[in-house]
Amino acid sequence: MEIENAQPYFFGDIGCWSERTEVHRAASLGQTSQLQQLIQSGASVNIVAVDSITPLHEACLRGQAQCVQLLLEAGAQVDARNVDGSTPLCEACSTGSLECVKLLLEHGAKANPALTSRTASPLHEACMGGNADCVRLLIDMGARLEAYDLYYGTPLHVACSNKHTDCVKVLLNAGAKVNAARLHETALHHAAKNMHVDMIEILMEFGANIYARDKHNKRPVDYTTPGSPSAACLQSYEVTPVSLQQLSRLAVRKKLGTSALKVIGQLGIPKILISYLCYQ
Repeated sequence: MEIENAQPYFFGDIGCWSERTEVHRAASLGQTSQLQQLIQSGASVNIVAVDSITPLHEACLRGQAQCVQLLLEAGAQVDARNVDGSTPLCEACSTGSLECVKLLLEHGAKANPALTSRTASPLHEACMGGNADCVRLLIDMGARLEAYDLYYGTPLHVACSNKHTDCVKVLLNAGAKVNAARLHETALHHAAKNMHVDMIEILMEFGANIYARDKHNKRPVDYTTPGSPSAACLQSYEVTPVSLQQLSRLAVRKKLGTSALKVIGQLGIPKILISYLCYQ
């Protein structure tokens, strides 16, 4: 069976014509029988295209879990990097395929691959796509909450800028730093720019600094439309003193630390304490 001389095909997510083998094609299209035949005939599961994309990247990008399973069992490199530095786990997280993410992690994929200047972490990718289940799983596997990307900032920045409230809740409940900044811009600045009242309230509950100023010397409220619900919400927090209950809640969370917050729901802790410390 001809493998190396397979006809090129258009891969829309790349945006250009690139050489792909039949192994890439089968993995991308979820053709498990074809992929199995190719593997059995001796085709390499680690063959790369001109952009260093492997068949495993293709399968993960399309959420083809059965093909991912076949490739991994045949020896596919689980942390292979493409030309942009992304691993298959990054692709699976961006797609939101929880099944693919589980398979990759079970086969040793790194939740914290070394980042390059052009690469976001798997956690960033999951937050970008609004995949809260993937975010939760990555955190359980030790993904760094404060992984920093030069362009995006932290995963919390990404979740807020993309309006993914569920991801914001998961990150904050796990102990993400609410006031982490990128060029002095905080998650609250993103929520204000998006005029997202619910997200603003969640961030404030976790101690967001309403007076933080970004590189343009603007506070979050400066990015809202005067008279809008978002502006009213922020202005209300500005003039209302923080309650003793809220101060105590934040102090307890800070004392517990990130590691304790991650396992708080797994140790038989009373629900009243969980609801006190976590945003449901």
